[in-house]
Amino acid sequence: MNGFTIFMLAVVVIGLPVGLGIASEMFKSWLRHKERMGEALNAQTAEKAAQYAAQTERLEERVRVLERIVTDRGVDLAQEIESLRDDRPAARRLPVN
Repeated sequence: MNGFTIFMLAVVVIGLPVGLGIASEMFKSWLRHKERMGEALNAQTAEKAAQYAAQTERLEERVRVLERIVTDRGVDLAQEIESLRDDRPAARRLPVN
């Protein structure tokens, strides 16, 4: 066997498994990193969803209050609007009860 054949045999027998082992560890490390990044993104997304849910709840409560104000004062509000449309001076208007 000549020197080149021995060198190639050494590369295949020793170098290839070592290279593949190193590449395998690098790939595993990259996968662990991607998994941690995914977990961090999931946690961040869950936090945002909770914030949006809380904000939506606050807005729904405000809408309920506004609906209550409008429906409870609906008759009074209509009378106030009609009194504003009246052309007579305020002193001459009769109060509406």
